[in-house]
Amino acid sequence: MMSTSEPRILILETSGRIGQVALARGEAILRSRRLDEARRHARDLVPAVADLFKEEHWQPKDVQAVLVSRGPGSYTGLRVGIISAKTFAFATGSPVLAVDTFAAIALQAPTAAHRLDVLADAQQEKVYLQSFARLGNGEWGPASDLQIQRLADWLAKRDLGAWVTGPGLRAYGSHLPEGTLMVDPTAWDPQPASILEIGLGRYQAGERDDLWTLEPLYLRPSSAEEKWGQQSGK
Repeated sequence: MMSTSEPRILILETSGRIGQVALARGEAILRSRRLDEARRHARDLVPAVADLFKEEHWQPKDVQAVLVSRGPGSYTGLRVGIISAKTFAFATGSPVLAVDTFAAIALQAPTAAHRLDVLADAQQEKVYLQSFARLGNGEWGPASDLQIQRLADWLAKRDLGAWVTGPGLRAYGSHLPEGTLMVDPTAWDPQPASILEIGLGRYQAGERDDLWTLEPLYLRPSSAEEKWGQQSGK
């Protein structure tokens, strides 16, 4: 009989340019694999998961939950991750749980940080932004809703005592003044362990996401959709 206290979990993280897949048992990551940046997630994800199953001697039916990063992030990557998670869950009957990408990134900040801004590139000199603050128990809680801001507006109004993290720093980190409290670059992207910590907590609390209505967290149309709207006069 499979343990419900240490469920077997498949983790899919495809929000950025380099995705990751992993297998976990309870709180422990057993195996993980980075997806090839030179190949698109859609081509690389399924073979990578199959390899992990083979290495761990798992069958798809052994998985008791699928955790997937839901964004914000790459439009294509998020679509691939969500669709793959939903397809796997439908085929195996396992529940699927989505994890907010920025919440996972916040978990990776150092203990010295008490306020945090998480950024991702929204293109055209704009950023996805969400602020977090330490709660009384030491855990992170959202201090603002996820939003899109002009980079210049955020720079002008940002909390100077807050640490900064997220993949958006690769594009815009050079705009920050000297002395800005920045999380180490190795923690700018969501890691399987952080997806697991949040997703496992939801799973053990009995939470489940609806297989049919689960969607990536975009906030806006893709650039291709925006261009089509402009051309069609919408």
